Amino acid sequence: MIALLIIGITLIFTYQGFRDFLFFDKYKFHVFPVLLQKDYKRLLTSGFLHVDWIHFFFNMYSLYVFSGLTINIFGEAKFLILYLGSIVGGNLISVLIHRKDDGYTSVGASGGVFGIMFASIAVFPDMGLRIMFIPISLPAWIFGLLYLGVSIYGIKSNKDNIGHDAHLGGAIIGILFAILFIPEILKENLWVILLLLIPSLVFIYTIVARPHILLIDNFYFKNNQQHDTIDERYNANKAKKQHEIDEILDKIASKGIESLSASEKAALEEYSKRMN
Repeated sequence: MIALLIIGITLIFTYQGFRDFLFFDKYKFHVFPVLLQKDYKRLLTSGFLHVDWIHFFFNMYSLYVFSGLTINIFGEAKFLILYLGSIVGGNLISVLIHRKDDGYTSVGASGGVFGIMFASIAVFPDMGLRIMFIPISLPAWIFGLLYLGVSIYGIKSNKDNIGHDAHLGGAIIGILFAILFIPEILKENLWVILLLLIPSLVFIYTIVARPHILLIDNFYFKNNQQHDTIDERYNANKAKKQHEIDEILDKIASKGIESLSASEKAALEEYSKRMN
């Protein structure tokens, strides 16, 4: 029931996000509001939003598939803590990696789903798992390594719109919660836990502290060489948004409000709410 309740709440939240741009914008994960405005709710609420129904379906299907096993292992209360904690933990990793990227945003329950998945793998590393629609079963620890490899490559290459950093962060948090809830697995499955955790933690340290070692050609790496303070970047971003609003107002003055696009109307409405 707890898994179905989560899916139901996520469905409602996701649908409202589709209908209302301002609602979506208010609750999505966005680095600067978290760091500057201390809008910490976004670390959790973004996990209940999705970009489209396909995104929603795959996350909720994966949650449902793993929920039975995970609830049997930990119980419903710890399952909920694990899921929500993995969403928050995944987004905290995103903050760490993208803290200098004022434009970085993300949504989706993937961090929580990865937390559930990897907590189960930490407890039962030898169980068989397979990717959807592919009839080949792999030991869970190999399955986990493949997923971690994809996440690490995705962060390094930055070639798609998938929040790989949240995946990696959720997986790490899931394993740590599994250890916290069932300390005995450290003795029983130590080699698997180390095999999953050590490369992930080393990679996160490297991408944050020494990104040049990985030759990362992405926004984070390019801006890592800049020395602007976070306040300076915030003020520059604020000035940019004000310039956009001024252009919208000029367009209204010359062509009328009917000439505005949907995105321009949404931006103007958001600006009006901030001023009130």
